[in-house]
Amino acid sequence: MASGADAAAAGVAALGISGDGEWAEACPPLRRNLRLLAPDEVELAKMLLNEGQKHLFEHWPEPGVDDDKKRGFFDQVRRLNSNYPGGLVSYIQNAKELLADSKAGKNPYDGFTPSVPSGEVLTFGDDNFVSLEAAGVKEARNAIFVLVAGGLGERLGYKGIKVALPRETTTGKCFLQHYIESILALQEASCKMAEGISQFTWIGKEGEDGCHKKIPFVIMTSDDTNALTIKLLESNSYFGMEPSQVKMLKQEKVACIADNDARLALDPNDKYKIQTKPHGHGDVHSLLYSSGLLEQWKSEGRKWVLFFQDTNGLLFNAIPSALGVSATKGYNVNSLAVPRKAKEAIGGITKLTHVDGRTMVINVEYNQLDPLLRATGHPDGDANCETGYSPYPGNINQLILELGPYTEELKKTHGAISEFVNPKYTDSTKTAFKSSTRLECMMQDYPKTLPPSAKVGFTVMDTWLAYAPVKNNPEDAAKVPKGNPYHSATSGEMAIYKASSLILRKAGAQIADPVVDTFSGQEVEVWPRITWSPRWGLTFKDVKEKVHGYSSVSQRSTLSINGRSIFLEGLSLDGTLIVNAVDEAEVKLTGHVQNKGWTIQHVDYKDTSEKEEIRIRGFKFEKVEQLEVNYTEPGKHSLSA
Repeated sequence: MASGADAAAAGVAALGISGDGEWAEACPPLRRNLRLLAPDEVELAKMLLNEGQKHLFEHWPEPGVDDDKKRGFFDQVRRLNSNYPGGLVSYIQNAKELLADSKAGKNPYDGFTPSVPSGEVLTFGDDNFVSLEAAGVKEARNAIFVLVAGGLGERLGYKGIKVALPRETTTGKCFLQHYIESILALQEASCKMAEGISQFTWIGKEGEDGCHKKIPFVIMTSDDTNALTIKLLESNSYFGMEPSQVKMLKQEKVACIADNDARLALDPNDKYKIQTKPHGHGDVHSLLYSSGLLEQWKSEGRKWVLFFQDTNGLLFNAIPSALGVSATKGYNVNSLAVPRKAKEAIGGITKLTHVDGRTMVINVEYNQLDPLLRATGHPDGDANCETGYSPYPGNINQLILELGPYTEELKKTHGAISEFVNPKYTDSTKTAFKSSTRLECMMQDYPKTLPPSAKVGFTVMDTWLAYAPVKNNPEDAAKVPKGNPYHSATSGEMAIYKASSLILRKAGAQIADPVVDTFSGQEVEVWPRITWSPRWGLTFKDVKEKVHGYSSVSQRSTLSINGRSIFLEGLSLDGTLIVNAVDEAEVKLTGHVQNKGWTIQHVDYKDTSEKEEIRIRGFKFEKVEQLEVNYTEPGKHSLSA
């Protein structure tokens, strides 16, 4: 029986590579170690030398020293090679090209002229909005939701995964629970619509009465978040979703680049490892392509793929109407957007027309939009128009793609998305980096490869309704210029209460005005703390059907509604009321509820005696007094205080 070394040597010979390793002459340490390598490892080594990467081997000792680590190095190279479209050769060549452009200061928009694209601007609560919501709910049973959740909450001052953070602390429900409950509510409402069943006569569970269509839910994770996300799902029974509906796709990191010659960077803590960093959420497209899920969904008659990010607690207020826009307008790509102030630190959705006639509708980052406009005949650059906002709507990184054209496009590109590189140079000569860099990609850059015939549009909604991401820690948020959004855990939670209050107002309830308070240096509006479960108020029509008579909520009040058929019929609330009801219970809330309620206590974000998720908000509730009512029996009930 041949030894491992003999087998490796035989394999090298079989590959037509000279057994004495002449091809490795330029790198003696590698040449001396060739007999350790399996045939595929020899091929990888040859590829690395051809791509100018001999430095990866120059520190290798004689055979017999660290042999396991040398083989481990090739395990990593194998993974890096297989996880990138076109392999490491493509990655290194793309890096060389992008780094050369970066050093030369090449403008990625050279030759393009910006203009305002066409799209839909919605007004919450009007007839058009309500009809689009209905159209979106109808389409939801043909949709797939894809959550991009590869990041930890370190930037927030939170050590866990972001989707485990409470969306709001009235109920303590985390972002992932809210997303799943929203998808399940859409699934149920869409099934009812398909079966022509009224909201108030539906008693069966999903899957009964001929409606078997479950909405698939894909979560893209990373090495940082995968195990923790699975644990969060499993320990909470998937928050009511069937485990078979949930698919996990884990993105891998990419190799770091050490210099302008695209030499791969070795890990400073382990000379037998290439340093890696995240590639960006654009990987979601290549993962979906390679998973085979797209073809499976297509064969099941699915029509739409909705992409969203991990900590926008208001997103599902916007989903039904935006999906309705995609369905009625026939958009292949629909970017959800909000009104944007000129020069605000949020990308603008822009139509770009090249001198050669090419056009695309794409997100242009705010720091590139102003110079692009100035360079193409707009002396004021990124300026507000007569509406008080920029004519270029603000991109919020939530996309709705039509599945058929999306699948066909990915067959051409294998899911590869236009990349960029952002090296931090040591000085103006741009010859050396402060630290290693890597290629990155963003999921919203998908339209860059589309043909001009693609129907790409956007849907603009009020910021208060649709957009309150949680990204910044208290210290960074406090430095945000006054009047600009904080995008913190503080502002994110307060935005949920504001949206609930304004929706109820529009439905006819009397909701008190907010007061202004400051938490961790952030001045915010404090509205009544109103929350409800998605199946209570999925659409504005749902809410409107459940608010009758004169109902009022005072500013210091907290109202939590958890159940399908709970009606506000002349409720006057001054304090805290929590109502839980099973689906088969119909509950009318009337009369005057008054108690000491919950008070808001300020919390110092440096106070380590408080949990991280509380500290990053700058406040907590002191639950002085409340009325909590639970309806566990079917039938008609009334709370008359």
